[in-house]
Amino acid sequence: MRVVIAEDLALLRDGLTRILDAYGFQVVEAVADGPSVLPALTRHRPDVAVLDVRLPPTFTDEGLQAALAARTQLPGLPILVLSQHVEQLYARELLADRRGGVGYLLKDRVSNVGQFIDAVRRVADGGMVMDPEVVSQLLARNTGAQRLGELTAREREVLGLMAEGRSNAAIAGRLFVTDKAVSKHINNIFSKLGMPPSDDDNRRVLAVLAYLNG
Repeated sequence: MRVVIAEDLALLRDGLTRILDAYGFQVVEAVADGPSVLPALTRHRPDVAVLDVRLPPTFTDEGLQAALAARTQLPGLPILVLSQHVEQLYARELLADRRGGVGYLLKDRVSNVGQFIDAVRRVADGGMVMDPEVVSQLLARNTGAQRLGELTAREREVLGLMAEGRSNAAIAGRLFVTDKAVSKHINNIFSKLGMPPSDDDNRRVLAVLAYLNG
């Protein structure tokens, strides 16, 4: 699986390269600044890109803007964005085209190699990965929303795991309940949020997060 990395810190860039290489990925290019990102992505058309949000020269949102531009030129290009802090605006922008193959992780998660590799693979497979802290803040920001307020504590818990991109089976395992119970909770969630249920994980997560960001 071919990967392009964009990270300005040399030690972290090298570390990401070594981790991915060790797990069978092929890092075809690793760049250190914003202007180099889009040319690298269009040149290699990788299976997945791992990009820092803030890159030189301005250290604002060069990585994110390059990711958005790349997904315009290469629709569906899987992008996993890394950020030092939770930036809800960045999460919303990534979700704007309502397609899968996107992820938003805090850099702290990279230290958990298994979690990081799992995120890269899920994004490369067209799935969606949202950092639990991002999901938590989105949920907290919307506690006053009328429809969200109708959810039970368990339904909010399930919603948070859905927003992280977890499957029904993964949610059931995390909460120590049956798959049938999870399906019932999800149907209740969609009903209370005024959304039709869907068997497609990406569509349902995007719909929920679009509502939370709305």
